[in-house]
Amino acid sequence: MTAAAAAPLRSVRAFVFDAYGTLFDVASAAARHREALGDRHAALSRLWRQKQLEYSWLRTLMGRHADFQQVTADALDYALEALSLPAALRQRLLEIYLELDAYPDAAATLRLLRGLGLQTAILSNGTPAMLEAIVGKAKLAALFDAVLSIETVGRYKPVPPVYQLAVDRLGIEAARIAFVSANGWDAAGAAAFGFQTIWVNREAAPLDRLPGRPLAQVTQLAELPDLLGA
Repeated sequence: MTAAAAAPLRSVRAFVFDAYGTLFDVASAAARHREALGDRHAALSRLWRQKQLEYSWLRTLMGRHADFQQVTADALDYALEALSLPAALRQRLLEIYLELDAYPDAAATLRLLRGLGLQTAILSNGTPAMLEAIVGKAKLAALFDAVLSIETVGRYKPVPPVYQLAVDRLGIEAARIAFVSANGWDAAGAAAFGFQTIWVNREAAPLDRLPGRPLAQVTQLAELPDLLGA
């Protein structure tokens, strides 16, 4: 959907961002170990992320919650074993996950949105400690009015009570919040909840066949202000 077609975004009062994969590059942990991982670093990154998400959804369905730090470690253990990679890399990879690189356009985009008088927040599966670490490392803390973790609810996205956290914390109705995610399933869940949703579709993936459709698609964060006519 083009920026012109997304004129309803002019009614929003806040932008709420997913963290992992949206503001922060989840592939950057494995990428820093290219030498040790060889040509399998990309495969590790993909499988690690896949199992991380699957475990979050399955634990929510099973009613057996574990925080995202544990889920991330469990997913890494699976990926290392599946790809026959050395377990000796485990601890360093987990440490780097607390230092993920922000996408290059994240800070400038946040500054511009805040300059337009909009509130900004993170709503993430990450634990409070994980989010504090990556936001601090990227020097982005001053650019958010709130950093919200699903740990308050004890269930993972896309359950509606998680999205309600942003409504309650910001004091803004869902229809006037723009939710931004690079995860298609998350964009769908947020749209079904009632947010105006933007999907950061960096890989030109097809639209998920799920309830809730994003209002707009962009390929990078820097395009977001265009949706406001800014």
